[in-house]
Amino acid sequence: MGTSDTVGKQAEVFNYGVVRQFAIATVIWGVVGMAVGVLIAAQLIWPELNMDTPWLSYGRLRPLHTNGVIFAFGGSALFATSYYVVQRTCQVRLFSDKLAAFTFWGWQAVLVAAVITLPLGYTSTKEYAELEWPIDILITLVWVAYAVVFFGTIAKRRVKHIYVANWFFGSYILTIAVLHIFNNLELPVSLWKSYSAYAGVQDAMVQWWYGHNAVGFFLTTSFLGMMYYFVPKQAERPVYSYRLSIVHFWALAFTYMWAGPHHLLYTSLPDWTQSLGMALSLILLAPSWGGMINGIMTMSGAWHKLRTDPILKFMVVALSFYGMSTFEGSMMSIRTVNALSHYTDWTVGHVHSGALGWVAMITFGSLYYMIPRLYGRKQMASMKLVELHFWMSTLGVVLYISAMWIAGVMQGLMWRATGIDGTLTYSFVEGVKATYPFYVIRLLGGVCFLGGVCVMLWNTLMTIKGQVRVNPVVPLYSPDAIDPALVGPASATA
Repeated sequence: MGTSDTVGKQAEVFNYGVVRQFAIATVIWGVVGMAVGVLIAAQLIWPELNMDTPWLSYGRLRPLHTNGVIFAFGGSALFATSYYVVQRTCQVRLFSDKLAAFTFWGWQAVLVAAVITLPLGYTSTKEYAELEWPIDILITLVWVAYAVVFFGTIAKRRVKHIYVANWFFGSYILTIAVLHIFNNLELPVSLWKSYSAYAGVQDAMVQWWYGHNAVGFFLTTSFLGMMYYFVPKQAERPVYSYRLSIVHFWALAFTYMWAGPHHLLYTSLPDWTQSLGMALSLILLAPSWGGMINGIMTMSGAWHKLRTDPILKFMVVALSFYGMSTFEGSMMSIRTVNALSHYTDWTVGHVHSGALGWVAMITFGSLYYMIPRLYGRKQMASMKLVELHFWMSTLGVVLYISAMWIAGVMQGLMWRATGIDGTLTYSFVEGVKATYPFYVIRLLGGVCFLGGVCVMLWNTLMTIKGQVRVNPVVPLYSPDAIDPALVGPASATA
């Protein structure tokens, strides 16, 4: 490209407006979703906190919590980071500003609809897919627009290479579209009620094909896209092995799709299907740890920065939890282990070690990297508050998952204990009573984690209001538009 063409492109800038919107929405929804989680954790200790009000009952608030943290907090984070990363690595503006704006307002409309309908008891009863058919249609429209914006941006990129983070973001967008459509095939019988197109064991199989891959793609593959961009950027080191990142991508994308049946061990699902799910879940450990090792090794030559950089601390701890949670998930898919763990709080601990330790931590680190740059600041208003947030989050996760692990193993052992005459040693209520102290510890951990997110919200608002400004948007083809931290021997074109 000639000099005149380069100069002619100087005025073209990235669309950071929609990225800002999603970034702020992420922090706000994080406070909301986790506050609901703390409330329902407290209800398990003090049931009277439901105030004898149906729409404050645990059964209605629990799906509001899961949708709030997965799709409101996590989803908004993925929109923000994918829009940011695809523009930076492709060196072009988003494909369509209007469609990007529609994805923001449409997604927020979905979330507000969830906040209204779930406490009112309107639910499809499917895990992570509780929203009823009118909202499902809006989700589909928003997701199609999202795909058009993302892949349209890649199609008009000004660099030949498609950086690996975009592979992960792209696969999550396509896979979630397929999962959402087929799991939500349903027959509407009224405005807010529908029945699944599937029945019996087929419905269960389709639901957990969706449910596990919502974890696998919405909460894992997508956030690995964050990891592959923001860890090298913050560490100022190239990706350890770009070849490994591609192998990681294809192995993970193929293997994850088959792991859903491990949610249905010891059910009426055919044995061969259960065994297939278990086998693929064990194989899944290899690509999962390949990605974790790639992220950790990217820190080579930058470990000393952990002494003074709390953002890197978030990222390294996130990678550690990713490795631990994926190992734990593979082990829990083994039939004999699952016989002890299933239906216990061990499963709750496992979910939150991934959701809080991996998903939330990598999100916090990525947002702390992005937000100052989006608003033209040199750094967050208070790096001491970032450090405080890190320790509050870490303490909260450790308290939460440790309590649930101990409670879960205890529950499993108590439920299967029998006397010499074959009768159960403990009644169910005795198991509940024994679990009570661990629910208190879980609540304490949740309060710590929620407090950290509130600290982040305050720090974010102070950063936005800050007075020291640098250029908030970077013209294309300027030296700052290149991402030097991504450039290494194996990724020179990134």
